[in-house]
Amino acid sequence: MCGVHSRFWEIDALRGIAIFFMVLFHFFYDMVFFGVFHVDVWSGPVFYIGRSAAILFIFLVGVSLTLSRSRSKASGLKVSFSKYLKRGFHIILWGMVFTLTSWVLFPDKVIVFGVLHFIGTAIILSYPLLKYHFPNLIGGLIVLFSGGLMKNLSVDSPWLIWLGITPPYFQSLDYFPLSPWFGVIMLGIFTGNVMYPDYHRKYYLPDFSDHRVISALELIGKRSLFIYIIHQPLMVVLLCVTGIVDLNSMGIW
Repeated sequence: MCGVHSRFWEIDALRGIAIFFMVLFHFFYDMVFFGVFHVDVWSGPVFYIGRSAAILFIFLVGVSLTLSRSRSKASGLKVSFSKYLKRGFHIILWGMVFTLTSWVLFPDKVIVFGVLHFIGTAIILSYPLLKYHFPNLIGGLIVLFSGGLMKNLSVDSPWLIWLGITPPYFQSLDYFPLSPWFGVIMLGIFTGNVMYPDYHRKYYLPDFSDHRVISALELIGKRSLFIYIIHQPLMVVLLCVTGIVDLNSMGIW
């Protein structure tokens, strides 16, 4: 049982796990990108760490959207589209900051529809779907399947990049198109509606929220957007301060 002013500790902890593995993946990615050492980040263990983190985090976005809706309803508040529009637009703006930064530093690999663009857009598009159960399960599986088909398609125009159809030789430092990733959001919405109806946990779970590790993961999960925004610049600064990376010699700075 969880009151409308409480949080589900397991959701925050799982989000914390996703953020931890995302940071770990980006550490390896940065070390490879700056030529510090050579590890294949597009296959093998490192790739699966990064992909698992992305899947879990995006899945939890869908779950959290249903929790936000059910908490508002349980509190007697109106479930307003403007709330999701503002939240989504706020995250999209942060995505545009990353796009601008990548355009200045890495003009040949500008971030186009990265994870923040995707999550912001998905929050807005999800609003009419939040009250449904099995339609999200079926629709999510369809979107996931269509993503496998679309990745083999290519067009000369860049206007379908957001959907998952890219021009030849398209490159982006971060890319999460609606297909297939919106399917993961929909599966999260289905799970949230089934497992947390009316903002109540439908299953029994022992309370581990006071455990040190769980508490740390919860804290990370609650600050996920902040950590995502600062972790990459912070890692680059640390690499430069320690002398591991010299941006001047690389012609980046």
